Amino acid sequence: MASLMEKNDELTRGLASYACNPLESRGRLFREEESNTRTLFQRDRDRIIHSTAFRRLEYKTQVFVNHEGDHYRTRLTHSLEVSQLARSICRTLGIQEDLAETLALAHDLGHTPFGHSGEDALAEVMEPFGGFDHNAHTLRLVSSLEQRYAEFDGLNLTWETLEGIAKHNGPLIKPTPASIIGKMLNRVQPHSLPRFITEYNAKHDLRLDTYAGAEAQVASLADDIAYNNHDIDDGLRAGLFTIDQLDEVEMIGKIFREVRSRYPGIEESRLIHESIRRLINRMVTDLIIQTMQNINNEHIEKADDIRKLGKPLVAFSATMQETNVKLKAFLMENMYRHYKVNRMASKAKRVVKELFTFFLNEPQCLPTNWRKLAGAPKSAATATVVADFIAGMTDRFALDEHRRVFDVQARSWLGK
Repeated sequence: MASLMEKNDELTRGLASYACNPLESRGRLFREEESNTRTLFQRDRDRIIHSTAFRRLEYKTQVFVNHEGDHYRTRLTHSLEVSQLARSICRTLGIQEDLAETLALAHDLGHTPFGHSGEDALAEVMEPFGGFDHNAHTLRLVSSLEQRYAEFDGLNLTWETLEGIAKHNGPLIKPTPASIIGKMLNRVQPHSLPRFITEYNAKHDLRLDTYAGAEAQVASLADDIAYNNHDIDDGLRAGLFTIDQLDEVEMIGKIFREVRSRYPGIEESRLIHESIRRLINRMVTDLIIQTMQNINNEHIEKADDIRKLGKPLVAFSATMQETNVKLKAFLMENMYRHYKVNRMASKAKRVVKELFTFFLNEPQCLPTNWRKLAGAPKSAATATVVADFIAGMTDRFALDEHRRVFDVQARSWLGK
């Protein structure tokens, strides 16, 4: 069998000099013997896929609550779509597609049930206890809450993967001089970050004052491309807006007209798919071209050049960014604030808040494994445990748990 070094060299041959090379990884918090058949980033990806949190994404909503229908996107299908886009973009740019895939598959692990409505509700009730943030919760899951391995808690992912999870949207703190003589050191202000990120960073420095590598930036914008375009598809399918209304976003309206002109009489479902397919292609192509220009203009030679750049390297052109902003505004007005979605969101928030209040006040009613972790009623320790419990719920489990707790005629676990 080829040596680990030979295998990794084979798998990483052809990467650009500014890619995150697994051979140059900063490693894992807990030292392990590495695989002879997979790079470090491939191993990270596999650990994400086999995690409990990843499996739960199948029944966590994007916009529509799980029981609304089988054809709408879930967190799982969305993550797979982001992964496919991220790999394609990275392959063209010559950067590490396995790392980008890992980050794409992991980026939604920390989401609550019921999408952003559930997160908003959990953040509100957790405000007195330090708040709730799904990115911080993702880091908490992969470094602590997933308990599968004999030698450590969490998944023991590489530094580069954890860095991408923590700051794929950009630096989390601004550089702050550590002394009046201006040494290049930084201090994390505990009040400015989610508590768990501060605590984790103290033992495993993720350089929170810099941008992440190019692969994390690609995964972040692949996320944008995927959810914007697929929310168009789901919104049209649900009848929340019409194709004609999309004329409000010039580029998108133009693409739908192009398809209609080329295929007269095309049925609506095919028109939607063909138009969205073309829009995704244009956004991906624009992203690749603009990023290559940025690489050349900034004279990027190695991965750390990207971290130290002080601004995103991976980006849309100004024209495409304007379209992206207009599309988000359109979806906000016509989809996310649609009265049907608002009604679902209102129900979801009530479920989350009522579950949280109940378990916070009566932690003895938590499942046994969770009850052992909780503290006194209404305490910060109990609030953290309850938030972890609720954040891990799928849509349908949250609805079932709410029914078990508040419907006096519902069967308890003992009744099953």
